[in-house]
Amino acid sequence: MIHTNDGSTAHPHGSSDDRRGDRPGIRPDGRGSAEVRPATAGDVARVKEVTDAAYGHYVERIGVVPAPMEADHAANVAEGLVFVLGEPVAGVLVLVPEADHLFLDSIAVHPDVRGSGLGGRLLHYVEEHARRLGLPEVRLYTNAMMWENRQMYPRLGYEFVERRVDGPYDRFHYRKVLAAPVDPTAG
Repeated sequence: MIHTNDGSTAHPHGSSDDRRGDRPGIRPDGRGSAEVRPATAGDVARVKEVTDAAYGHYVERIGVVPAPMEADHAANVAEGLVFVLGEPVAGVLVLVPEADHLFLDSIAVHPDVRGSGLGGRLLHYVEEHARRLGLPEVRLYTNAMMWENRQMYPRLGYEFVERRVDGPYDRFHYRKVLAAPVDPTAG
């Protein structure tokens, strides 16, 4: 995720994969006709597939199944918390609005398109979504053993808040305070 929710986060920067150009709706540069949209019941199986593909390689490293792989995807979709990108779906976000922030619970990018910029597009959507909701910051966490994410988030403007153990998960918590939108009529 870029991850969050422990095992969480998608990788906007990753290894290139010659197969990524074969994904309908996503070009090798991560662009395509598809836009981020709310997931529907018809997307649930693909949401699980993308999530499992994105997080599966972490099981051995962290010694536990990452939380996003155990999520109730159907319930999250029904609650309107899941957003997807690509046709077929290649990127997944789970976003939970709270009173004072937007919680990025999970971000997953299918390995076939990793390194294409799709993760960056998803993170941009997260920030824009928070602004649309009138929320001043985005919060997330990632597993302590997902060092790629711990290096990436600060580069993307996320501030480390704390390290906390929650059951079997050792998590680094981050937040990003969003700049207020510029009012073109102010002056």
